Amino acid sequence: MAQKRPMDHSDMGQTGSRKGRSALRRVAPAGVLASAAVVLGAALVIGVGAAPIGTGIAAADPIARPAAVPLDPGPPQTDHLAAARYLRQHPDAAPEGTNDFGCTPSAEHPRPIVLAHGTDSSAYSDYSGIGPKLVQAGFCVFALNYGGKAGGKSYGTEDVWASSAQIGAFVDTVLAATGASRVDMVGFSQGASVTRYYINRLGGAAKVGQWVGLASPSYGGIMYGLVPVAQKAPFIFTLAEMASSVAAIQQAAGSPFITELNAGSDTVPGVRFTTIGSRVDEMIQPNSNIALHGEGARNLVLQDYCSIDLTGHFHMVYDPYVQQMVVNVLDPEHAVQPPCVKVELGTGIAEVVEAAHS
Repeated sequence: MAQKRPMDHSDMGQTGSRKGRSALRRVAPAGVLASAAVVLGAALVIGVGAAPIGTGIAAADPIARPAAVPLDPGPPQTDHLAAARYLRQHPDAAPEGTNDFGCTPSAEHPRPIVLAHGTDSSAYSDYSGIGPKLVQAGFCVFALNYGGKAGGKSYGTEDVWASSAQIGAFVDTVLAATGASRVDMVGFSQGASVTRYYINRLGGAAKVGQWVGLASPSYGGIMYGLVPVAQKAPFIFTLAEMASSVAAIQQAAGSPFITELNAGSDTVPGVRFTTIGSRVDEMIQPNSNIALHGEGARNLVLQDYCSIDLTGHFHMVYDPYVQQMVVNVLDPEHAVQPPCVKVELGTGIAEVVEAAHS
């Protein structure tokens, strides 16, 4: 199928002042895999479903809808299913404390944090847990809903090149609102790829201090050998796209997007890159594809720090140990050692499936 193109860890801190909420609801738009039908579709939902339509302006691309900035503070949740249920009643939900455009970064935490969700998901669905923790640590935190399809009920499903540009426009909005010169970025799954594309290929390196990729499909996934088969029988990609989304297929190992993203080097000078991954990631196979190889990249593996925590791809953003790892990486001066608690293999998968189909 033709592809469209256009562990050491540390942290915590003090809250910046807040001056109220802006009416900003939009940013300017720019614009792996399921099994031959089932595996290649269920598996390639690299984020989570159940994200309702948000607010935005007319998109230049008639297929995509504009990125939206949710402004209705929602409570922290413990898993994707709980977040999905809350979203059904509160479609403009944002992670508690985020998207306060009156937030002034403190001297201790001068860079605002921009969060990017995964495929077929939303800011609240993926960051209702991590977002509030970063706010409590003293950061100004922002999260958008990007890459939605016109008339769709979710985000992160459309062309990843366009989504990367939407991310860039949002960064400009955040910098203008806060007066900061740079942001830090956290991306989960597809969010890691589109934020890194913005940094590496769209000039974002000058505006970003640190990038953290959670369950980052840095080199895509072969999905237990299905991708190589599909590359020899391209109609499988077509079936997979119908079962999942354009964005999911574009993140397969060896795809044009993944190839371009990593061309030359998978990192660029001036930005600190950190991945946080799991050896039992259900989506990214082999799991070594999470790691970056460029100069200065750090690749943290959850089980190196807590061997009994078998959190995989889907539960990553709701695992308490991982959440603290994120805070520690972004704020090493106030690092907190999280308790190491046993987590069973496959935790979170049932919640993801129910969230997507209930």
